[in-house]
Amino acid sequence: MSNITKEKIVESVPQNGFFGHPKGLFTLFFTEFWERFSYYGMRAILVFFMYYEVTKGGLGFPEELALAIMSIYGSLVYMSGIIGGWLADRIFGTSKAVFYGGVLIMLGHIVLAIPGNATLFFVSMILIVLGTGLLKPNVSSMVGDIYSEQDNRRDSGFSIFYMGINLGGFLSPLVVGTVGMNNFHLGFSLAAIGMFIGLVVYVITRNKNLGLAGTVVVNPLSKEEKKKVFTIIGAGIVVIGILVAISIPLGILTFDTFIKLVGVLGILIPTLYFVVMYRSPKTTAVERSRIIAYIPLFIASIMFWAIQEQGSTILANYADKRTQLDFAGLHISPAWFQSLNPLFIITLAPLFAWMWVKLGNRQPSIPQKFSLGLLFAGLSFLIILLPAYFGGADSLVNPLWLVLSYFVVVIGELCLSPVGLSATTKLAPAAFSAQTMSLWFLSNAAAQAINAQIVKFYTPETEMMYFGVIGGAALVLSLLLFILSPKIQGYMKGVK
Repeated sequence: MSNITKEKIVESVPQNGFFGHPKGLFTLFFTEFWERFSYYGMRAILVFFMYYEVTKGGLGFPEELALAIMSIYGSLVYMSGIIGGWLADRIFGTSKAVFYGGVLIMLGHIVLAIPGNATLFFVSMILIVLGTGLLKPNVSSMVGDIYSEQDNRRDSGFSIFYMGINLGGFLSPLVVGTVGMNNFHLGFSLAAIGMFIGLVVYVITRNKNLGLAGTVVVNPLSKEEKKKVFTIIGAGIVVIGILVAISIPLGILTFDTFIKLVGVLGILIPTLYFVVMYRSPKTTAVERSRIIAYIPLFIASIMFWAIQEQGSTILANYADKRTQLDFAGLHISPAWFQSLNPLFIITLAPLFAWMWVKLGNRQPSIPQKFSLGLLFAGLSFLIILLPAYFGGADSLVNPLWLVLSYFVVVIGELCLSPVGLSATTKLAPAAFSAQTMSLWFLSNAAAQAINAQIVKFYTPETEMMYFGVIGGAALVLSLLLFILSPKIQGYMKGVK
């Protein structure tokens, strides 16, 4: 453990200069803004790039495969955060992790911008998955480093930081989506330029604005451990390389088997996390009770994200194929719908923050808020099956139906996502506090791993049943969670 204390880190950061916040917040805000701009801009056109015909500049993948790959990609991005967090904690610190991550993301987008084949596409995906895993968890961690624990600006600073995330997520589908739907590779070039700008801002301002923040390796490997770990990693890469080289020509490793493998890992990894934490001698009896309370919340979170994350897969496909894109004298790009989620979050988040404070002790409990999140997620899918019910599966749908569906699921997100982050910090065993936050993000990885298995059931013929079954399942789980809320609350042992 380094002998540089938290107090020394905070003292090294200029404490005023960005709307009354530490100057470092400027650096982290704009780094994350441009990273999200590049990521969400790329994501807004990626599924279309995969299934559009080669003559339209796409890769010509079957739609079902493109939707599954999109889900697997999202799942791997969240799984890679565990690796990124470990590397920062044990080897090179969060500051270097953010820089290396940004470089890998930029390279991934540059590879996507090169007209090529499926091989180049998968190389870019690997680079972006690894890069996002390095950058995303660690840039958030650095925001916490620039404030002392007692600083009452801390929550406000995180709110400003998350505004950067959502501003980047809102603007990029409009900019990259507009250009990219006409020329995919030009769109990916804009995403690469966005990440480049973020890196330039970070490199130029980090020494002056961030001081020692992110430079301390909190739990460094000893020389002996380093040798052992690097040997294991090297051997692991060689073994995986050999297995891949053998299994692909033999037809053992196919898209289908890889999708199933990630699906298994999506469930297996969080299950192992729960078992290890529960059985650890470092976990107290009270903490074990809280872990039991956390399990139904985690399951509810998987169900919620399974619906919410289909905004970039099934609903993106719906926007492209089923929606009337010439509307009110305007031609709408199907990529623009990806801006709705961050737009509604920016608009509604202050209202929800005010509402919870106003309700005070009368506000719903944590499990009840989760059940509300599931309720709205389920309703968002039931809303989108109504056009087919009223007009049939062949007619083009008014885009306002899609807007309403995105709006309703965001209401659910604001009931569940910020509450889940807060509940995770409260319910986490002391010995596993950082790892429990990784576990929370694994609920999204698990959801998208499951989505990769179920998107194949979506066709124009099964549209109503698809939305109805998933939406109905969310409503049933919501009701069950609401009924069990007092019991779950009891297991929380004083956490409210």
